[in-house]
Amino acid sequence: MTTASGAVQSFHGAGYEASLFRTYSKKIGMWLFLLSDSLTFGALLFAYSYARISNPAWPTPFHRESIIRASIMTFFLLTSSLTMVLAVAAASRNDKSWTRNWLLATMICGGGFVILHGWEWQGLISEGLRLSAFSPAPHGATSGEFYDIAKTVPQFAGTFFTLTGMHMLHVTIGVIYLGIVAFRKWFLPALFVMWLAAWLGTPAWSPFHYGAHALAVALVVCAVIVFLKPRDYNDHDVEVAGLYWHFVDLVWMFIFPLVYLMSTKI
Repeated sequence: MTTASGAVQSFHGAGYEASLFRTYSKKIGMWLFLLSDSLTFGALLFAYSYARISNPAWPTPFHRESIIRASIMTFFLLTSSLTMVLAVAAASRNDKSWTRNWLLATMICGGGFVILHGWEWQGLISEGLRLSAFSPAPHGATSGEFYDIAKTVPQFAGTFFTLTGMHMLHVTIGVIYLGIVAFRKWFLPALFVMWLAAWLGTPAWSPFHYGAHALAVALVVCAVIVFLKPRDYNDHDVEVAGLYWHFVDLVWMFIFPLVYLMSTKI
């Protein structure tokens, strides 16, 4: 509802309260969250860049397979940005069917990114690139190029896993976020199956096994939200979710060249 001044209003009990900057509060809240989150990623990117510049022996370990995999991951995220735009457009014209379809397509692209990135991590860990906080190394991960890098330049493993892991966590949260917006409580069984598969179907040293902890927390939080406050999500909710998703995609556009392309073994 709008007033003569054109300000968007939100309903609160018996009265109306003008929203800040002529937009609805959820959008303002998301912008503020993204602003704070950009500082987090900015600090991580700065830490990685500083460690790289200050260490003349900084490794360039990524081979053709890693670059191809990272390029496919980039394609998934770029495609997901397009499908997210289409989902917002469908929601704005109140086409619930196509909104759900485009959100599902975005989730599939995001899920493909997470799976490929986890596969990349798993390959690096199995070849010896790991942190001491990880579970005992798998058999065969005690020698080779990546094992030597982890020993001689431990800053590489620390900054690589922290930066890419934080981004992978954000993409995972984004997929779950879109799942709740698109399917509400009907998404919970799928989330439970994903948690069960990650927890029971992967070895203890696998990144997917570590990711099961994030899925467990997400399952509890989502269950509380959808059962304590059940509701249909409108076009504003889809637009706010789109802001988060585009931010996650944008961050990867900094990580991909900095971490992968500039660390390619020629």
